[in-house]
Formats: sequence, C-alpha cells, structure tokens
Amino acid sequence: MRHASIAHLLDQTAGTLAGGPLAIVMAEDEVEVDSTLAHLLKSGFRDVVLLAPDGITVTPEHEVRAHIVTHDVFAEAALPNAVNAMVDSLPGTWIHYCYNAEYLFFPFCETRRVRELLTFHAEERRDAMLTYVVDLYAGDLTAQTNAVSLSDAWLDRSGYYALARKNPARNWEPKDRQMDFFGGLRWRFEEHIPWTRRKIDRVSLFRARTGLRLAPDFTLNDDEMNTFACPWHHNLTAAVCSFRTAKALRSNPGSRHAIQTFRWRNSARFQWHSQQLMDLGLMEPGQWF
Repeated sequence: MRHASIAHLLDQTAGTLAGGPLAIVMAEDEVEVDSTLAHLLKSGFRDVVLLAPDGITVTPEHEVRAHIVTHDVFAEAALPNAVNAMVDSLPGTWIHYCYNAEYLFFPFCETRRVRELLTFHAEERRDAMLTYVVDLYAGDLTAQTNAVSLSDAWLDRSGYYALARKNPARNWEPKDRQMDFFGGLRWRFEEHIPWTRRKIDRVSLFRARTGLRLAPDFTLNDDEMNTFACPWHHNLTAAVCSFRTAKALRSNPGSRHAIQTFRWRNSARFQWHSQQLMDLGLMEPGQWF
C-alpha cells in the first residue's frame, strides 16, 4: 500500500492505524529494510509504516502488509518530525519508531508479543518506555564493507554508563528518574560523532496524544514520559539493536579509513535473543513475571 505523503496516509488510514500498536520505520537506504519490517511484524505490530525515498523497494509480501510513504528522509530531524506529524491523529495509539537495520527487543520477546508488553506496561500506569540503542556491527569489515551482517553481528558487552540529566530551568539540578546513557560505538569512536548525537537512549515506545511532541534528541515534551521507571519500582525497558552507527562510520570518508575493525576485547557475538541483553544489563524486565 503506497502513499504520496504522510498527510495522504492519515487521510486514508488514520481510523485504522489508531488501533495500534503501530511501528514507523524510516529507511535511509536499502540496507536490511525487509528484515526490519519482518522483525516488527513478527513482534506483533498490527500496522507498519515505512517512510522511504523514491527507489526503495520491498518484497511483495511487505508491499501488501506495510504502508509505504514517500518521504524526505534526509531532512534535518526527519524521523522526529515525521512522528510528530502523526501523533495528533492517533490519540491513544502505542507507537514505536526506528530506522532500517534496527531491531526492537524486549524481555522474553521470543514468547511474548508486543501487545502483551504494552498492555502490562499500561497497567503499571506507564505511557512510554525507555529503550537503549545497542550498536551492532559486522565482525569482518573486509567481508561486509558496510558493517552490516545479520549472521556475523557483534555488540559491546561493556563500556556503557549514565549521567544525571540536568534541568536548565532549575539551576541545572538533576531531573527525577532521568539519565543520559552512553556507550557502544558512539563512545569508542566519539571523535567521529558530534557530541549532540552520542546518547544511546530513546523513548521509542510511547502512547500518542494530542500535543505530544518528539524532540530531535528522541525525548518527549512530557518529562514523566522520559523517565526510566515510576517512583515505586523498576519498570520494563527495551533495546533497539542497531547497525545505524556502524553504517554511518563506514560510509563517512573521515572515519571509514580510520577504522579497520569495530571489534575489541569486550566484543561479543550477538545471539539475537533477549536473554543476552538482560544478562548484559541492556534492558530491564522490571516486575514483569
């Protein structure tokens, strides 16, 4: 199902999409677009919207299952702005957003569907879920020059840290239950990453409502929705396992020739299983039994 713009998509399907849960994927190139869509559909998203420039193709199966919207994906803050263009029309809908070659994992996702996750989270009076972007990279950059390989994917098992998020409106005091998280390739190769893009936390699962807005740093304009837990106990968190940073470092001429491998002593082969991410502390099952 193809649409000429987000406005056309909402005009034709807003009533249907409002049922959710909805996934929004922005395809910056053709790398692993189909595997990203397949992963989201398998996870249980009822609808998937693919934002893509002209020329991006998908399999016939995904052509039927996904809403494919022609969009300028290279504009500044393209993904947050696209999400913001949709939230007012979809009040109450749970939305997940990501780029191509990114894969959402949540605790026990091998046996639970995303609707179960969100139902439980909502019962805990939570309208948003913090996700950590976990960098993936190919083990052999000679064989996989774009650093993307589903069969030879690696991640960092250590090197992650958090700093208190300061509130400029209150003399830079720490915000309650909010942290800025760092690590992965953006930490190890920070000389190639602008400082405004080094954080690895996103609020990439949230329930839409009128007036809610996603900022370019992937936080929302409701502070409580940016927290990692409620005041009483730990809540669920999830992870977005992403080849995006590795792809960017390999495509940028300044970093491409400076990096011969992404592997180091703390690299581990990615097992494509939620238990590994929980064991590494990269997501939190909270009170979910």
